[in-house]
Amino acid sequence: MGDIDYAQFDPELRTLARVLPKGYALHRGLSLSRSLMALAGLAGRVRGVEVAAVNADVTVRIHRPRGVKEPGPALLWIHGGGTLMGTAAQEDRPCRKLANFTDVTVVAVDHRLAPEHPYPTPLEDCYAALQWLSRQPWVDPARIAVGGASAGGGFTAALTHLAGDRGEVDIALQLMVYPMLDDRTPEPVWRRRVMWTARDNQLAWRWYLAGADPEEAAPARRADLSGLPPAWIGVGTRDLFHDECRAYGERLRQAGVPVHEEIADGAFHAFDLVAPNAAVSQRFFASQCRAIRSALVETG
Repeated sequence: MGDIDYAQFDPELRTLARVLPKGYALHRGLSLSRSLMALAGLAGRVRGVEVAAVNADVTVRIHRPRGVKEPGPALLWIHGGGTLMGTAAQEDRPCRKLANFTDVTVVAVDHRLAPEHPYPTPLEDCYAALQWLSRQPWVDPARIAVGGASAGGGFTAALTHLAGDRGEVDIALQLMVYPMLDDRTPEPVWRRRVMWTARDNQLAWRWYLAGADPEEAAPARRADLSGLPPAWIGVGTRDLFHDECRAYGERLRQAGVPVHEEIADGAFHAFDLVAPNAAVSQRFFASQCRAIRSALVETG
């Protein structure tokens, strides 16, 4: 029961899939998982990244491409970690790579974490960073995108909803990388998954919501998706989030929102971060770059 069929994974990812963790074991507590994510942050940190304070609780890490005219396009990036773990520094390398390949400044936000700071605090921190970004003299406010991976992808969806509701900042593109969208995890907790499991997901949502109304807090539950900016949504076929991502993409299309779906066959959660040189990861990244350049650079 719950065995993983490794034959269904991309050949370049198969060996990694066997040795990577089968979940974060959040039911045993957060301490170990947070410590491991902190180590990943230290290992992934790039020296010399500019850091700016948004307010007393929120900072951002700024990755500027060379030779870009100002004011120019910008992408607000939101890190992964299930809303419970992680830092912006853990994704310095992919953020720097995105900036270099797209000629877009990537600004990664450090928001507060659940369960100490449940909904809506992390989302409001991201919104504060979005407002700050839109006011910078080196940013063209008509060319701002929001993106993120995993929980950061879920925050991307929620932040896009919030920005649309408040009408203070226009978002040109929402880039959702295997986003965490739906608290209604349909999969049984005993099923094994590479990296992120149903049990992890259920606990993460419980701690993030902390009694809040999921109809308001979970992006997949939003009834009206009309009027949202164009979306890029990508996910692997072996990812827990595959079905909810496909369903959300279809709902966006039905609401008249332009959507590009990038489905990575045989890929598990966060595959592109742990195996960036695999062909499936390179195609996945190239698709993101095309979407960003199309929305922010080639229209500018």
